Amino acid sequence: MQVVRFIKHIFIGPWSVRLAFPKRSLQAIEAAIADSETSHLGEIRFVVESALEIGELLHGITPKQRALEVFSQCRIWDTEHNTGVLIYLLLADRDVEIVADRGIHARVGEAVWAGVCKQMEAQFRAGRFESGVIEGIAHITAQLQQHFPAFDNENPNEIANAPLVL
Repeated sequence: MQVVRFIKHIFIGPWSVRLAFPKRSLQAIEAAIADSETSHLGEIRFVVESALEIGELLHGITPKQRALEVFSQCRIWDTEHNTGVLIYLLLADRDVEIVADRGIHARVGEAVWAGVCKQMEAQFRAGRFESGVIEGIAHITAQLQQHFPAFDNENPNEIANAPLVL
């Protein structure tokens, strides 16, 4: 199994992200995040990475471990209400990981995030990348609206809405 994973990561390149997420799709995802964040106090960031580097593969880095690293590097934990949410897609593995800051994670829990990931992965297997991400954003939005609704205009944009391609 590791050999297959290694081969996938070696032969998938940045071009694969451009095929799955053309500029129009990235703009639609950015707009969905911006729209979402008007209704709650959370911050959502979508990050897509085509593949891991050889060293990471040799060390057995899992998508979850990489997502935690990206969560930290992007400082998604650094929001006023501890409500940052990372949607991380490792394209070579077709694996989605959601990492949520302690404020929202304590109220939602791992089972909900795992369910959202499974729904997104099903969309990706069908080749529907843009709609899969936007559907995931909608599910996360519902959780953030329930637990951290926006009040008045006290909702600064603390994390960039644009998708990050690594």
